[in-house]
Order: sequence, then structure tokens, then C-alpha cells
Amino acid sequence: MKKMKAGGKLTRRTFLKSTATALALGTFGKAPIVLGQAKKFKGVTINGACFQHVYGTYLKEYLPEFEEKTGMKVNFELPAFPIYNQRADLELSTKGSAWDFLNITFIYTGRWIGAGWFTNLEPFLKDPNLTPPDWDPDDFVSGAQSCLRDSKGNRYGFAWEAGAMIMGVSRADIIEKAGLKLPTNFDELVQVCEAINNKEGVKAFVADKLHHWNFPPYLMGFGGAIFKDPPQNLTPTLDTPQAAEAAAYYADLLSKYAPAGVLSYTDDQAMTAQLQGRANIRTQAIAWMVPMSKSPKSKVKDTVRYALMPGGPAGNFPGSNSHGFGIPIGAKNKEAAWEFIKWALSKEMVRRIALEKGYSAVCRRSVIEDPQYKKNLTLNGIDVASIYVKVLEMGGQTGHMKYRTVPVFPQVGDKINKAIERIATKQQSAKEAMKQAQREAVADLKKGGFKIDV
Repeated sequence: MKKMKAGGKLTRRTFLKSTATALALGTFGKAPIVLGQAKKFKGVTINGACFQHVYGTYLKEYLPEFEEKTGMKVNFELPAFPIYNQRADLELSTKGSAWDFLNITFIYTGRWIGAGWFTNLEPFLKDPNLTPPDWDPDDFVSGAQSCLRDSKGNRYGFAWEAGAMIMGVSRADIIEKAGLKLPTNFDELVQVCEAINNKEGVKAFVADKLHHWNFPPYLMGFGGAIFKDPPQNLTPTLDTPQAAEAAAYYADLLSKYAPAGVLSYTDDQAMTAQLQGRANIRTQAIAWMVPMSKSPKSKVKDTVRYALMPGGPAGNFPGSNSHGFGIPIGAKNKEAAWEFIKWALSKEMVRRIALEKGYSAVCRRSVIEDPQYKKNLTLNGIDVASIYVKVLEMGGQTGHMKYRTVPVFPQVGDKINKAIERIATKQQSAKEAMKQAQREAVADLKKGGFKIDV
């Protein structure tokens, strides 16, 4: 409308003209549209980062849609894994404001969240003006979210990736010819390996050299543990009878039934051994298992089978991990950062990335249960998606992956790697090797100033 004349009244001519215009536009009786408020974040720029990963790469492809919708500009960096973690750890420790959103790396969750370096997201979740109910935070699988909570259950991030350890068998036909089924427990695993090893030139088992990831499910399956009660009590427990029994069992799998040179195998080499049909059984994260069915290099597509990894006398504890987006405590644009996280991890975006890009390690239950996703992960008639989500749920229910999120795990994990190598090469007995690993781990923790029981 035009400005009022002196005295604060509209002239009859101005009123009639304005009314006619409003009627023509269909806006008579409605609140005026303020174009400048159509995009709440217009003119806002936020900065964020994650380590280099396909999910981040896919998000960057879709970013123009988000920027057009919200009016904000997003600078999203994807440096290499070690470079990202080093930079993030330094910036977070100063509670700086360089980044508005960051990835919370799994192995650093205890340090970064425990130190108060990330923002508690509960206030955002409870405000319907900031988070609509249909965003559905409870749709995220519990196992993927467990490491992104504090001891009180408050959420500090939401997962975009989850690794779930399953069993992949490249030549199930050899097992069937031996009159056996896929193993479901440790005794059956040895029985199967003994029966099929070297049959048709195929070794029964294979693994990679990161024993600190591959071995703990076997350790816990025998009733052992790496720490007494993580994250509260970080006293190592590598010298127990259960730890020695588990180490002997796992080292035997490597020395008796795996290809020569397996102790130096990388993930790629172990996967290649299966793809080429040179090795049969492997327990590892789903990302390394699916290529047996999907990769054009696979020679075993028709004989691949998948299942939960075998359990031990004390239960089944497959490995799982996850990474998620959160907001640093020093971020300047927290509300805008939350808008980005909501979009990046919305049901719609996660589903698009899963179905349009073929991404498998999703964390939203609604996507995992989507008929198209399940179809994509139904491999040789096996519902691998259901196995995947079951492993993630197991991690959330038992909390058995807490050991891996404590700050001292990398040092202790290194001791585990070396102990398994010494046992598999017959340099030491399992009991001696694990006692040495315990002594070295205790020395490292004491040197680092950590309070432990020994």
C-alpha cells in the first residue's frame, strides 16, 4: 500500500485502488507477503567437514538443491581420514568457531563428546519449530546411535554410516558338498574349516591384518574383554584365561586355514582372495562382503552366501561402528547447521542416496526396510539388509562396542595386533603373548596418566 497522508488516514482513492489490486491478486484479507523472509537463512554461510567418504561426495552433488531451498551457502570439506581427524581434534579442543558442523568419527566419540566439545542436540529435537515430528529421530537404528550419546542418553549427533560385521562365504557349494551347513557357532566354524580347507584349491578362511577389529568379537564370544568396564574403568584385561583361549582359537584360524601371507593382508587383499575364489569364509563389515555378489571382478557370484557371524560360548558380539554429523560447541551458526544436518540425514535424502547411488550402509530403519533397498540387498535369495540391521541392533542393545570409543583404544589395539601375530607364527603361546600385551598396555596407560586398577 501507499503511505498514509498526514493525519494517519488513507484517501478514498488510494483505498479503492489498493483494494482492487488485492482482489485481482487474490490476497484480499490475507497477511502481506514479505519476500525477504521467504528464505530464513538467505545470506548465511556455514562451514563443515567430514573425512573423505562416498556419502559426503554424494551429499555435495545434492547440495545445490539444499542451498536453493534454504538460501544459505554451505562450504563442505572432505579431506583424507587422518588429516580430517587431526584437524578436527585440534579445532574442537580449542572450542573454536571455524566449523558449524562436523563429522563425529567413531574412534573419537568418547573423547570429543566426553570432553563437551559437541552440542547437545536434545533442545533442537524437542522444539517443533526446529524439528518437525516427521523427521523422526527414533528412526535411526539404535546400534548406530549408541556411540553418539552421552551416559545420560543425550544425543550429540546422528549417524550417516554404520559398519556391521557379518559372515560372507564365497564358495558355499564346497560346504554343501561336504554335507555341512554354514557355521553358527565357534565349534561349527572349526568343523567346517577342517572339512573344506584346500578343497578345490580354496583355503577355508581369510582375514585382514587389523586384528584389533577382527579379533574382539571372538574374544568377547569366549567371555573375555579388552577393558574391565569401558568407558569408566579402562584397566586392560588381556591376560585372562578367556583372552588366551580366544587368541589361540583366532590365531589357529589364520595359521591353519588361511592363505599364506595372510598376516600381512590388507582389506583389499582379503576381499580379492574371496572374489577370486581362493579363500572361502570371512567375518568382516558388510561393505567388504557385498562386492562378492556385485563386483564385475567376482568369480563367485553364484556361490556366495551371507549370515550372522558365528557366536561363542558367551554369546554373539559382531563388530559395529558408526560415524555421524554433529555441531561443535563453538559453532556460530548452530541453527543453520542443524538445518543442514536435518536435510543431509532426512528420510528423503538417505533414501535417495541409497537407491539412486547404491549406498548400502544406511542408518535409518525406514530406508533399510524400504522394499527397493531390501531388493537391492537381497543377494542370492538372502535378505542381507535384515542381517545388517540385526547386527546394528545387537550393538545398541549390549553396548559391547564401547571398548572401541575410548581414547586409549588405539594404543591397546596395537598390542593386540602384535600379540595375534606372535601366536599365529608360533613365536609365543597364546598365554604368553596375551600376558605380554597386557603388560605393554598397562605401561602405556600409566605413562599416559590414566587411572587403572593395576
